[in-house]
Amino acid sequence: MTVTPDRPTPNAAAEPAVIDRFIEANRAYAVDFRDGGMDARPVQKVTVVACMDARLDLFAALGLELGDAHLIRNAGGVVTDDTIRSLTISQRALGTRSIALIHHTGCGLLGLTEDFRRDLELEVGQRPTWAVESFVDLDGDVRQSMQRVRTSPFIPHRDDVRGFVFDVHTGLLREIH
Repeated sequence: MTVTPDRPTPNAAAEPAVIDRFIEANRAYAVDFRDGGMDARPVQKVTVVACMDARLDLFAALGLELGDAHLIRNAGGVVTDDTIRSLTISQRALGTRSIALIHHTGCGLLGLTEDFRRDLELEVGQRPTWAVESFVDLDGDVRQSMQRVRTSPFIPHRDDVRGFVFDVHTGLLREIH
């Protein structure tokens, strides 16, 4: 079950570890950082649920600025119990009203099966408590995610829930109805 990266792994002795680079970058960022006095409530009153895929630059793709939206990301951008938890807090405590669900072409969950959990159990001796939530039909999974949001009793604002598939080759969103 070892995952082989598409790119070679950097030589750890030759360059700093990635998290050490984060710390260096943060120090440089903090030099010019000024607290803009933003509220935790998103300006556009929207939450975006999307895949964690590193190819998705949601700020650029959606024209967002810092403070505009809540972004919830997970493998596949699927609506899980934890996603419902975050959406509930986003709406009930922080004032959001709209929800955009974004899946994408070339997703790593496409075609993955629940055998992944079985393999993990064989490897580590314990079955994960979570479901993989893999899918074979992007559009169908977006519809399922929209349905999960629209039927949740915890989410009060369900009239503006829209789903999309982001094409990683063109950068375009395609709305799913």
